[in-house]
Amino acid sequence: MVCVSAYTLDAKQLLCPLPVIRTQDRVATLKIGDVLTVYCTDPGALSDIPTWCRLHGHTMLSTKEDVDGVIALVLKVGGPIYNACLVDTAEQP
Repeated sequence: MVCVSAYTLDAKQLLCPLPVIRTQDRVATLKIGDVLTVYCTDPGALSDIPTWCRLHGHTMLSTKEDVDGVIALVLKVGGPIYNACLVDTAEQP
């Protein structure tokens, strides 16, 4: 059985690059598969956080902005990205 937890991060009133930095710091404390919702007011986070996720192996699940200008970005924590190649380890006849 896999246990996945949901967390929130309040990054409202922070300006670039702080929402991304706080997201990175929070994700570092989570487990693969956990879900983090980041609340922020910096419109740049709508592109910065998804880009950061793509570069670091995490998945954006959703983004939305409410009428008060609060942006909610939901991401799923992924694993580290490795530069590796697939090697066939089967023995050859």
